[in-house]
Amino acid sequence: MKKINLACIIDDDPIFIFGTKRIMKLSNFCNDYLVFNNGRQALNELQELIKTQQDLPEVILLDLNMPIMDGWQFLDEITKTEITQRVTIFIVTSSIDPEDTKKAKTYSQISNYIVKPVTSKNLQKLLTQI
Repeated sequence: MKKINLACIIDDDPIFIFGTKRIMKLSNFCNDYLVFNNGRQALNELQELIKTQQDLPEVILLDLNMPIMDGWQFLDEITKTEITQRVTIFIVTSSIDPEDTKKAKTYSQISNYIVKPVTSKNLQKLLTQI
């Protein structure tokens, strides 16, 4: 089974973060991960990694509803950034609003839309989409 080197979780829910990290470890999804509690923090750190030519996460699990900068704002800003490495973004949210799924399809950077919770089966399916 394919395993990625670095994953990123952008979410403000500590319970979701804890559970997702545990599932990632148990399912042998990745070697390491970055965690950010809002889009602004993630954007700043990822842009710094780009600037210093460090490895970016191969996968980003992005929540939509967060304080400071939500997932949509993050997407709007990260799409303005020149990224030479392959980064696959998955929306992982509790939102079942059809408007959110419709809006997600307008971003070419988004590979899939997953309604929480994340399961080992979800993660294995994500690996096949990378």
